[in-house]
Amino acid sequence: MNDLHMPDDLLVCTDLDRTLLPNGPQPESPGARKRFAALVARPEVRLAYASGRSLDSVCEAMRIYALPRPDFIIADVGASIHRPRDGGWQRLEEWHARIAPDWGDADHRAIKSMLKEVDGLRAQEPAKQERFKLSYYVPLYLDQIAVKASIAERLQPRGVHVQQIFSIDELRGIGLLDLLPAGASKYRAIEFLLEVLGLSRDACLFAGDSGNDMEVLISPIPAVLVANGSEDVRREALARATHSGNADSLYCAHGGLDGMNGNYAAGILEGVARFHPDRFSGPGV
Repeated sequence: MNDLHMPDDLLVCTDLDRTLLPNGPQPESPGARKRFAALVARPEVRLAYASGRSLDSVCEAMRIYALPRPDFIIADVGASIHRPRDGGWQRLEEWHARIAPDWGDADHRAIKSMLKEVDGLRAQEPAKQERFKLSYYVPLYLDQIAVKASIAERLQPRGVHVQQIFSIDELRGIGLLDLLPAGASKYRAIEFLLEVLGLSRDACLFAGDSGNDMEVLISPIPAVLVANGSEDVRREALARATHSGNADSLYCAHGGLDGMNGNYAAGILEGVARFHPDRFSGPGV
């Protein structure tokens, strides 16, 4: 997949729930999503949604919230990537080919069987599972370190190498665990898109709010944590970004830009103004 690009291209990657979608308890700044849509409508800007949702669920959210149609959808916490084709969406099989070896010959049923004796895991609904994503509900009090070790000791000897991503559904008050091939995640999927588009990390901006965004938030990719992200996520992201030497690549939105509050789309725009101030101008923005 070789896409021609201009030297000033920008790839904007954003999480959906409680990042671009104002579906949390905090208020949304009036007009912020409209300004975001004007930004990503520019010909030099590429847009990717990076979500834990399935492709169908992403498309439903796009319809409900009248979101701009993106150039790419990174779904299933990075376990699948899709691009528009013939009015629908085409899965990027190059990405599947890259991550598939981590699971060897195992499928969902086999992996679930290997993990049946791990305490605290409750499989999520079938609609929330994907070819390379196995998702569980877990208690909020779960000892993540112990569970990670228990999962790894059961899977690795059988040639299954997984990425374990913990997060919290704040609205429902429950923990979430996604198991992906070891080489799959939002961060790895974004790096893949930059590779195939021929863009550098500095030509990218990521926006997120929660634990399943953490790997990108603390990475060398310029990233913004929207102001409505929890204080726990903010503290962890700042500490881990500093520890990894990437503190300059993480910005925590706090509001104040053009009178906006920094929540949701306003926080994404604040990140654009921080890392790409030349973009924060022009018609509608």
